[in-house]
Amino acid sequence: MSHPGELLDKSLMDLATAVLDACVVARTHLATAESCTGGLIAGCLTAIAGSSGVMDRGFITYSNEAKTEMLGVPAGMIEAHGAVSEPVAEAMAAGARERAHVGVAVSVTGVAGPGGGSEDKPVGTVWIGLAREGKEAYAKRHHFDGDRTAVRKQSIKAALRMVLEELRTDRPHGGD
Repeated sequence: MSHPGELLDKSLMDLATAVLDACVVARTHLATAESCTGGLIAGCLTAIAGSSGVMDRGFITYSNEAKTEMLGVPAGMIEAHGAVSEPVAEAMAAGARERAHVGVAVSVTGVAGPGGGSEDKPVGTVWIGLAREGKEAYAKRHHFDGDRTAVRKQSIKAALRMVLEELRTDRPHGGD
């Protein structure tokens, strides 16, 4: 089994630095809403000096009740679709963005294992959501292989990449 300390490697730190830099360029602040990653995305971002200029807050919403109470995810939505689902990932991101009053928020909800999987949501199933001011929230489904640490690490990377892609594809136009 991998040790949790192996999560914060150079590739993650480089990716987190790129996200923070992209937020500076986009003149936006960031929030995270995390379930299976347990705050590790926020941890990666805040491990970098100067991150306070961009990173606003992280919501660790491991339980369904936390998703509802802290992020405003409707309990009925969780009951209907399950916590690991597209609508819940979207609602988590949107709730984090609205409650933190930031320009962009990313969410992660998934089955990191080793237990907890099902036929339609096997271990390694992860939904990553993104909410950006002025845009509709969206989510992408991923399936990651490996043990719990590997699934969580891949989830962190995918979430950071999703933020980076969103910010880089929507750069301000014009200017001298």
